[in-house]
Amino acid sequence: MPAAGGDRPARSGPLLVACALRIEQVALRSASRGPLRATGEAPAGAYTLVRTGMGPRAAERAVRRALDRPGTDGAAVLATGFCAGLVPGMSPGDLVVAEETRDPRGTVPCTGTALLAEALARAAPGRTVHTGPLTGSDHVVRGQERAQLRATGAVAVDMESAATLWAAVRGTGRPVAAVRVIVDAPEHELVRIGTVRGGISAFRVLRAVLPAFYEWHRSSLLPRR
Repeated sequence: MPAAGGDRPARSGPLLVACALRIEQVALRSASRGPLRATGEAPAGAYTLVRTGMGPRAAERAVRRALDRPGTDGAAVLATGFCAGLVPGMSPGDLVVAEETRDPRGTVPCTGTALLAEALARAAPGRTVHTGPLTGSDHVVRGQERAQLRATGAVAVDMESAATLWAAVRGTGRPVAAVRVIVDAPEHELVRIGTVRGGISAFRVLRAVLPAFYEWHRSSLLPRR
């Protein structure tokens, strides 16, 4: 599937941020009620947050419904939340910016990866930002299966990003991106999100990175060459 781009200007539109879990939704909502609102950096209505529910089917349905609503023409779509890292040396709280998302239907290239990675590094200083392919799964991936996915070149895996971006592009040139916070990694496998230190660390990072999403969205409205 071709990347969004060309010599025409990007269409102006809102920002839709999609996450799957309630804990992810809580992190993002608490960030949007913080100092950003007071400073005017993130004006009211700057983005729409959609909680899709877990799994690729739920994500695709929820995003399609959201983009069928009035006022979403030209919307930029960003998938976010937690993920499992695939590369040895990754730690909970590290960030992943997808260069592309993959699932059995194919690949969706992401928009503005380098700019988004730079914005995330500013928003979460001290956190490592990884870039590379983000692969989709319909189940929680553990053990040897992680090594098999890593062998394909993927740097992380989650259950919703690929389906979210697949639903978003649907023959359009809208900007799309995926940003995930690592909640567990090859040396740091977790049992339940939010009940151990790795989950708490990932929650705090997700709360911190909303300004980077706004910066990416603003850049996506500029002419692309």
